[in-house]
Amino acid sequence: MFWKKTGVTLRSGLLCALLLVGLTGCEQEIVTEIGDSLTPKEETRVVLTMGIEDGEVFYLGESGCSKEEFMLYLTNMQNSYEEIYGEGLWDVSEDGGSMERRIKDNVAARIAQVKTMALLAEDYQVSLTEEEERLVQQAALEYFRSLNKNELDALSVTQETVAGIYRENLLAHNVYTYIIKDVNPEISDDEARNVEAAWVFVGGDEEDDEAKSLAINVKALADQGNDFDELITTYSDDKDLTHTFGKGQVDPAVEEAAFSLAEGQISGVITGADGYYVIKCLTTLDRKETDANKEKIVAKRKQEAFNDVYKNFAENLMQRLNEEAWEEIKMIHDPAVSTSSLFAVYDKYFPEE
Repeated sequence: MFWKKTGVTLRSGLLCALLLVGLTGCEQEIVTEIGDSLTPKEETRVVLTMGIEDGEVFYLGESGCSKEEFMLYLTNMQNSYEEIYGEGLWDVSEDGGSMERRIKDNVAARIAQVKTMALLAEDYQVSLTEEEERLVQQAALEYFRSLNKNELDALSVTQETVAGIYRENLLAHNVYTYIIKDVNPEISDDEARNVEAAWVFVGGDEEDDEAKSLAINVKALADQGNDFDELITTYSDDKDLTHTFGKGQVDPAVEEAAFSLAEGQISGVITGADGYYVIKCLTTLDRKETDANKEKIVAKRKQEAFNDVYKNFAENLMQRLNEEAWEEIKMIHDPAVSTSSLFAVYDKYFPEE
């Protein structure tokens, strides 16, 4: 699933979004952001054209988003937030804009993401199985029946609107799975290795003789057999007793020293970017953390492979906005319209693997 109860979390690994923000105006810049900060932001354009039907908010390629669909997403996200933060959330302003406008922009981004991926599924000839379509209809019926009369009247939603949302989300998941299915890199222990270390850190620059002198004294005390935890407590500007990390996660000088130490060995005084370190290696290979890091590396490479495909596809999509319909969309502030289970029902039928 792409939308969790809070309305802001995506299925693990599916961190690609077409961010449609600031949609008003004759020709607005938007940002296409692919991946979890893995790919530089790319600029594209929303082109406003005539001929968009009154009932549609925007189009991506030939895929339109209706007002009813947008309101169903928006209302579920709104009520999910209210359940967590309370109705006073909408009185808050952030960076000069209202939270209501920010959530509205987020909904547009999420819908655009899902629709782009559903179009990508069509391009790759990825479709739903008969069983998946049956479950889509069953899930849509369950959610539709959960709506009370006030919600049905306010949202003008149909069972097929719900089914369309579920179908597109499932297609998005399926095309992601299809594209990354052959990405299974072998990750060695050395590449993914995590070590556990302790250090005494004395902040200062290379010209700080006092800091360097203190670090030298700490090294001497460690060599004399003084308890390293006590040295941390007494002298370190960083009071954490242990640190577990992999390659590329700490100061390069610290990484190089820590990865070259044997278990129990203490380094000399290491000059880092922000001060001086005396490091003790506690474990040369943290098996649990290393295995977990392998999974992260594999997931990252799968995401990067998908991002390359998604980016090229999304950049070529024509984007059209019905500016009038966009401005007309407002949150419904009515206690009788409290539905928030749109994707809880989806999760029930299509749980994460």
